[in-house]
Amino acid sequence: MAEESAVNQGAIIEPGATPGAENAAADHVMTETGVPQEAHSTGFPPFNANTFSSQIFWLVIVFGVLYLLMSRLALPRIASVIADRRNRVSSDLEGAALAKEQMDAAIAAYEKALAEARAKAHTIAQETRDRLSAETDRQRHETEAELAGKIAKAEESIAKTKAAALANVRLVAVDVAGAIVSRLLGEDADKAAAERAVDAALKRS
Repeated sequence: MAEESAVNQGAIIEPGATPGAENAAADHVMTETGVPQEAHSTGFPPFNANTFSSQIFWLVIVFGVLYLLMSRLALPRIASVIADRRNRVSSDLEGAALAKEQMDAAIAAYEKALAEARAKAHTIAQETRDRLSAETDRQRHETEAELAGKIAKAEESIAKTKAAALANVRLVAVDVAGAIVSRLLGEDADKAAAERAVDAALKRS
């Protein structure tokens, strides 16, 4: 069976060959043209020293192609995106700086207007206080003068009324004193004496 298998695989085994020779023959097969070929690979291909030159060759070609693709297609697009992003960021920063300047100017204008409004309000309030104070003083002086006139008139009227009342009281007192003296003594009293007595009593009071 071993000989038939060897024949089917195209191997030539000499009669009387040893098992080692049979194994060596099994490692080499004959192609249709009669050229021997290794039946099995010798190790991992990337680590095969026989293929280093071809690997390096294809590595250089692939790396060159990738480099050309990156340098001609990808890198320009990336650079364009980076440039656009840089320009956009720069524009945004300039816009932010301009907005900050405008905001600072608006705040300064607002503070200035607020200070002017406060100063104007203070001036108006002071003028209003001064005007009200002057008006109050004028009205107070007018009221005081009016009251002084009324008081003077009242005092004059009171003095006249008092004088009239005192005169009437004197007359009444003289009449009463004369009547009392006439009742007590049974004779007419001296009118002049009664008037002197009443005047003296009024003076003491």
